[in-house]
Amino acid sequence: MPHNDLGLLQELRALAVLLEERHVSRAAVRFHLSQSSMSRTLQRLRTRFGDELLVRSGADYALTPRAREIQRELTLLLPRLENLVGGHGFDPATATGVLRLIGTDYTTSTLGPYLLPALFRAAPGLEIRIEPRDQDSYADLDRGRADLAFSVLRPASPLRWERLFTDDVVCVVDRDHPVGDRFTLDGYLAIRHVVITLVDGEQPMIERWLQRLGRHRTAAVRVAYFHAALAALPGTTLVATVPRRLATLQAAADPRLRLAEAPEDFDAIPYGMIWHARLDADPVHTWLRDMVRAAVREMPA
Repeated sequence: MPHNDLGLLQELRALAVLLEERHVSRAAVRFHLSQSSMSRTLQRLRTRFGDELLVRSGADYALTPRAREIQRELTLLLPRLENLVGGHGFDPATATGVLRLIGTDYTTSTLGPYLLPALFRAAPGLEIRIEPRDQDSYADLDRGRADLAFSVLRPASPLRWERLFTDDVVCVVDRDHPVGDRFTLDGYLAIRHVVITLVDGEQPMIERWLQRLGRHRTAAVRVAYFHAALAALPGTTLVATVPRRLATLQAAADPRLRLAEAPEDFDAIPYGMIWHARLDADPVHTWLRDMVRAAVREMPA
C-alpha cells in the first residue's frame, strides 16, 4: 500500500504515533514515512475527525481536548483492532495495551490481591486501570470504553452479570462506641451514619433495604470510598455499614475500630462482574473473565 494512501487502520496507527510524539518529523521517522507524507496523513485525520488534533506550541505541537479524548480511546481500542485485522489468537504473554476495569476500593481490597498478581504474571505487558463507578459506567461498557465492571447491581440487557461471591454487611464503629455486639434496628436508625456514596450519592443496598421497611437513616458524613468511611470513625459515635470482607481486613489493621453486627435480616450481597454481550466470545475478554474466576477461587470463604 502506498504511504500516501494509508487505510483506516494505518491512519489510526499513525495518529497514535503523532499524538504520542506531538511532532510531525519525529512521528514520520518512527512510522517510516517521509515528513511530507506524515503531514498529509495529519491533514486527512484532521478532516476525518473535524478537529485540528495538534496545534502549534513553539517547536512542537500540543493536543487539543478532542485529541486527548481520541488518544485515550486509541490506547484501549487499537490493540484490539490490530488483533481483529491480524486474525491472531490472544497471547497474554506478549499482549500490550490497557484493560479498564470499573470497581470500588472494595474491589481492590478483596479481589485485587488475588487478581492483580495473577494478571501481571500472565500478561506483564498489559496496563490495568481500575476506575471508580459513576453514572456513566454502564454506558462505558456499552460503548466499549471499559472492559469489565464489578458491582452488586445487576444491569439490564445487553450487559451480562455473573455472580462471583456473596458477602454480607457489618457495622464498623470506634472501639469505645457504647453499642454492644449487635445493633437493633431502632438503635441503628437512632445513630448518625457515614454513608458511602456509591451510586447517585447513596449506598444502594442499604438504602433499598431500609426503604422496603419504610425507614431511613441519618447521614452525618458522605464519602466516596469505603476506606474513607472507616477512617472517619475513630473518636466518634458514628457508624459505617460496609461489606464484611473489607471490614474484617480493616478492623484487623486498625485497633481503633471494632465490628458490631448489623440489624438482623439485612440482605446478603451477591457480588458480580459485568460485561457486554458482544464480548462473550472475544478472546481477550474470555481470558480476562477466566482470570477473575480463578482469582475468586483463591479468595478465602
